[in-house]
Formats: sequence, structure tokens, C-alpha cells
Amino acid sequence: MESYHERLRLATGRLGALCAGIDPHPGLLAQWGLPNDAAGVERFALTVVEALADTVAVVKPQSALFEAQGSAGVAALERTIAAAREAGLLVIVDAKRGDIGSTMAAYAEAYLGGGPLSGDAVTLSPYLGFGSLAPALDAARRTGRGVYVLARTSNPEGACLQSAVTATGETVAQSIVDAATAANQEGVEGVAGLVVGATHATTGLDLGGFAGSILAPGVGAQGGTMAGVRALFGDSPALVLPSASREILSAGPDPALLRDAARRLLGA
Repeated sequence: MESYHERLRLATGRLGALCAGIDPHPGLLAQWGLPNDAAGVERFALTVVEALADTVAVVKPQSALFEAQGSAGVAALERTIAAAREAGLLVIVDAKRGDIGSTMAAYAEAYLGGGPLSGDAVTLSPYLGFGSLAPALDAARRTGRGVYVLARTSNPEGACLQSAVTATGETVAQSIVDAATAANQEGVEGVAGLVVGATHATTGLDLGGFAGSILAPGVGAQGGTMAGVRALFGDSPALVLPSASREILSAGPDPALLRDAARRLLGA
């Protein structure tokens, strides 16, 4: 079975390394002339999918902005995932799930088991302990999908936790990197990815042994740049995937302008 990491390497080799967020914020819906309801959210998302197929390698729907519309919004997310995969896009579902035991197993089945909420990968929070993510890692290995584990996020509030030093002397963020590195040595290449924000001046992390993929959100409106991402990760062996949302989405709803915005980033 082809792994997510293999599919990502092929897709970014063909189209370049860029993930386009699908974030139907109320403000963007209004800018696009769409209602702030499930129908507006779905039209927004499908427009992005149709515009960016064969332009970017990966899209990242923000689950919460669909969930805010209730069951109809979740159905819109399911249809968005299906449409994106049918169009040949890889899909990272930005859900940031994290729990323990049977609850984590249920999240793993929902987002990695092959059902309607399953994309190619899902974002996860490890802050109940990296070991709590075992059901998701097992499901990802079984189904050829991947996970992205929050390590050093782009929001400033994350620093007080992620930069804290553990009893064994490394930062919490470094402990996540080390655990993901170990997970990737257990039979499936690159099953565990990391989320490291593109907004940092330095990562503060030792990434020399990590050869999975790194999702780097924050390009564009949050202040990160494509050149900054290249400098930030330097000679890391990781497959780095910069992610931009508003920088692309604010160009809509014209599909040609959405494509132009994505191409500008890819050429930066």
C-alpha cells in the first residue's frame, strides 16, 4: 500500500510544496458574497477545490468552520473532502483531535479509517501525552494515511507550554519531535508528521533526525513567507509543506484569481 508520505512526495514533486487552507471564515464568506450558513460554506469550499486542482498539491479544510454550521456543515465537510480527493488533491483535515483510550480510537476511525471524514491526513494534539495518539498512528499505518502532530505552533500562546522543559531536560516541543521520529521508525515511512509554525525566527528544535513531513502554517496573513520557511528549516531532511489560507482565499471568489494567488506563493 502506498503511504501518505509517498503520495505527498510525488504530489509536491509535480506541483510544488504548498498547502492551501480551506477556511470559510464568516468574514471571507461575506467578502465572497456568500451567506454564513452551511450552503455558503460548501459553495466556498467547493469553489476552492475546483480552482486549485492541478495548481496546488494539498488542501487543508478547517474542520471547526464547517462544524460551526451543525450537521449540515459536517455534511459539507464530507462532500468537500470527497470532491478534493476526486480532483486529485491530497487532503489534510485540520481537526486537531486528541484524547485517550476508546475516544482516541473513535477519532482515529472517523478521520483515518476510510469513512466520509477521512482525508489523507489529520492534525492531532499530543498534549494528553504522545502515547495517547497510538490508536491514530495504528490506523494511519493500516490505511495508508498520515497524521500531523502539533509541536511548535504559530500562535504566541503556545510558547509557554511548548517551550517548557521536561524532567529529562528537553523542551516539550522537542519531546514531540523525538516521539514522532521514533514513530516513523516503526514500519511506515513518514506516518507521523509535525506542525511547526512558519512564523518563528528559529524553530528552537533539533530536526536533524526527523525525515517525515512538516506542515508549516502561517504563510501570508500571519507574517510567514515562503523564503522564510526555506530559511527556517534549512538543511532538515524533512519534507516541508508551507501552508497559506487567507493569502490565497482573500483573492476569491474568482477561480482565476485564486489560482494566481497560489501560483505567486509557489513562485516566491
